[in-house]
Amino acid sequence: MQFSNRLIIILKKSLPSPFSIALILTLLAILFSLIFTNHGQSNTSYFVDILGFWEKGFWELLAFTMQMMLMLVLGHVLALSKSVNKIIQFAVKFCNSTPKAALIVTFLTLSVSFLNWGLGLIFGAIFARKVGEYAQQNNLKINYPLIGAAGYSGLMFWHGGFSGSAPLKIAEKDHFLFDKIGQILLDQTILSNMNITISIAVLIILPLSIYLLAKQSVNAKVELRNIIKKNEIKNIIIDGAERLDYSRIFTGFFAFIFIFIAFYKGLNSYGIGFLNLNYINFVLFGFGLLLHGNISNFVNAVNKAIVGSSGILIQFPLYAGIMGIMKYSGLTLIFTDFFIDISTATTFPIYTLISAGIVNIFVPSGGGQWAVQGPIIVDAAQQLGVPISKAVMALAYGDELTNMLQPFWALPLLGITGLKAKELIPYTLFLMIIGFFIYATGLFLF
Repeated sequence: MQFSNRLIIILKKSLPSPFSIALILTLLAILFSLIFTNHGQSNTSYFVDILGFWEKGFWELLAFTMQMMLMLVLGHVLALSKSVNKIIQFAVKFCNSTPKAALIVTFLTLSVSFLNWGLGLIFGAIFARKVGEYAQQNNLKINYPLIGAAGYSGLMFWHGGFSGSAPLKIAEKDHFLFDKIGQILLDQTILSNMNITISIAVLIILPLSIYLLAKQSVNAKVELRNIIKKNEIKNIIIDGAERLDYSRIFTGFFAFIFIFIAFYKGLNSYGIGFLNLNYINFVLFGFGLLLHGNISNFVNAVNKAIVGSSGILIQFPLYAGIMGIMKYSGLTLIFTDFFIDISTATTFPIYTLISAGIVNIFVPSGGGQWAVQGPIIVDAAQQLGVPISKAVMALAYGDELTNMLQPFWALPLLGITGLKAKELIPYTLFLMIIGFFIYATGLFLF
């Protein structure tokens, strides 16, 4: 654990903000293009061409950006609902020791994150906080940082679930790689035998592993500050058309329309081709309205949740610009050839897993990483004869795995729990190592 603490200190000192990293990667893409893809032009004129590639790509993923923002915001909105809070309050009663709490928090957080990563992220954070409050109120000694890590565990499981940006994106008919790979439905990715087997293994092995670790952990009394502010009770005078904002009937009617359309579309579709990012977001929108009861509560929850999506808004266009440079300059082909040279059909998924994990340290967004690394992975997989669906899932596993080292998405959890990143890392590193062996074994066996 001392090694893990030193690692986070090194990362903290050597890595700037995620937005600065995106800018640095942009400069590197420009530099590599100048060095490796210039075929006879003067450096000045080719530099101008590259800037044109960057600008062209900058605007190519605006729809994808909006899809991912909605995915995070609507998942967060669901986590703030009273229904989800009741589930957490019920489960907390069984968390009267560190091993029990670690097992329950990990299992439930993983399960929720498989449904939606935004929901899982906030669910796990609130759950960990509630366990800490329960221990403080009942004078119990627990390992609170370990419980916090358990609440963050869903971020190494989400990309293989129903909000996985890469598998959901390629399930659309007009995604940005459609000309190369066509439409790949979820029965080949998220619902494939490989991913279902791996997911079940993670759901069993990870909670048991952290349960055993918790048995050896050092416990202490929990002292929490009031970080989560309670809503102030105000006397609100509701008059005129404003009553619609507080009407459960009016809100329920529109929630029913969302959910009815979603189920009707599902029942009247052949296969599972209807499952994509737009469909998932549509369902989340309907359930968000339903669970919050009225428009006022729903909008207040959105206002709280939308802050966490700012990174997606300002970073995705930069990643799209990097993708434009790599695609239009021919840099993608160079990286593809490198992958082919060092890989075989057997080893390629493992190399993809590892490389995706490394890239995720610098590009802490599954959607942004897919935009940058996806074209390279697809080209290499096609030339090596590796199924595209398997290559995509290998990238998804690698991307989610090193979230246990990358503190970017942990910021909401740290704010809610009051923990520090250096307190979490020793335990999240443990989870990452266990997860690596599960994912690598699954890719090798299938």
